[in-house]
Amino acid sequence: MIKKIAAKRMGKSDLGWLKSHFHFSFAEYYNPRNMNFGVLRVLNDDLILPQNGFDMHPHRDMEIISYVVDGRLTHKDNMGNESHLYRGEVQYMSAGTGVVHSEHNLGHELARLLQIWILPDAKNHVPNYGEYKFEWEARKNRWLHIVSSHKGIAPIKIHQDVNIYAIELEEGCIHSFNVLKGRQAYVVQIQGESRMNSERLETRDALEVSEELLAIEALSMSHILLIEMVKDDE
Repeated sequence: MIKKIAAKRMGKSDLGWLKSHFHFSFAEYYNPRNMNFGVLRVLNDDLILPQNGFDMHPHRDMEIISYVVDGRLTHKDNMGNESHLYRGEVQYMSAGTGVVHSEHNLGHELARLLQIWILPDAKNHVPNYGEYKFEWEARKNRWLHIVSSHKGIAPIKIHQDVNIYAIELEEGCIHSFNVLKGRQAYVVQIQGESRMNSERLETRDALEVSEELLAIEALSMSHILLIEMVKDDE
């Protein structure tokens, strides 16, 4: 089973300094029929103007991943962490019993990031922060395994049975991903255009996939993120 979610049908917000596409119900976009996809609770595609960002604010009981598409992201938190991340780099937080953090674009160019929230396997985990500065070439025409559970093999490990992959396909390149029995995946066309099985995806479109082999043809340079997880029984 596959289902396309067109970017033009997603929730949107424009605060001036921040423009967002909401894949799921978030902030002023409330849709009780679109709260999550399995354990994937939030996926926001954010554009942040230079010298702006999210001031200190709290979270708890959530696994939070930020994937930097373009520009620069500066992180600070109450655990003493401070870091700068750039294109293709990833940060993660296990909010657990509670963290307070800020995220700012302190650069001179527009920053774009995917903000991903995943429901944890249990409440009250010990808070944790980490990052991984992946080489961009590691995702050229091949799946880069970014995130896994603590039983998995990805560099970033979170408290949930989830795998996250990124790929950048050259125009004309054909690739695939097999979503196995009992599993499902949420796919984001970050940049470019592609054909995935019978669906044509453009920038910011998404696809829900369940127990199916996904065949991908890059119609232009295609930058894609795939979040794979146990199938939702609902």
